[in-house]
Amino acid sequence: LDEALRVLGARHPQARKIVELRFYGGLNESEIAEVLGISVPTVKRRWRFARAWLHRYLSSRPLVP
Repeated sequence: LDEALRVLGARHPQARKIVELRFYGGLNESEIAEVLGISVPTVKRRWRFARAWLHRYLSSRPLVP
């Protein structure tokens, strides 16, 4: 997951920040919007994008025993 977040952050830094604030910070969409100075709809769109991106990235990686 750390590698995936690094790659996501290199390409889409705001999407990574939204993931971090949601998972590690426990913030909801309106709190994230306030922290980042963006609208709630923008947070929702970028959250959906980040989830899909992370799913695709993690699904393409082999599991390491």
